[in-house]
Amino acid sequence: MAAILQSLGRTIIAGIILLILLVLIVSGITGAGPQFGHAWGAFVMRWLHVVSGIMWIGLLWYFNFVQIPSMPKIPDEQKPAIGKVIAPTALFWFRWAALATVVTGVLVAWMNQYIGAALTLKQPFVAIGIGMWIALVMAFNVWFIIWPNQKKALGIVVVEAAEKAAAARLAMLTSRVNTMLSIPMLYMMVAQQNGGL
Repeated sequence: MAAILQSLGRTIIAGIILLILLVLIVSGITGAGPQFGHAWGAFVMRWLHVVSGIMWIGLLWYFNFVQIPSMPKIPDEQKPAIGKVIAPTALFWFRWAALATVVTGVLVAWMNQYIGAALTLKQPFVAIGIGMWIALVMAFNVWFIIWPNQKKALGIVVVEAAEKAAAARLAMLTSRVNTMLSIPMLYMMVAQQNGGL
């Protein structure tokens, strides 16, 4: 077991195998396995959307609840480990999770034939539509404000000290905007199918 858990790749593969085993066990108990059709495909896409969203918002909240508040407490000689190793890796997963969340969300809406109604905020898809628009703004912020400015702040793109400080501040403030937006966005996404409005 330790050999599996010492590798992230092997851990993920083990998680997928465990999922398959659980589906087979539950199917055997209930006598109703997955019906491989459109509905099953839409379900799998929704599951991928949720997994991507957890990665995206989880990292957003990690940055805002853990990394940003902790940086002033970290001794200067230890900060390069954050700026050169941890932050670039976290930002890699952060931005690609944002893209995966948007792509899978659009595919879910398209597969279930409500993308047009949601994006134009037509009944009965107003809540999910608002959630989608907020998520699109957040994804735009990730790719076109946070990431370009984090590259400057982390020294991936070399700039003068004043521009580096300004970029770090803009990236942090935009990340805070996304944290603020994540609260109503998550509510609207869940409210649509659970009667939260």
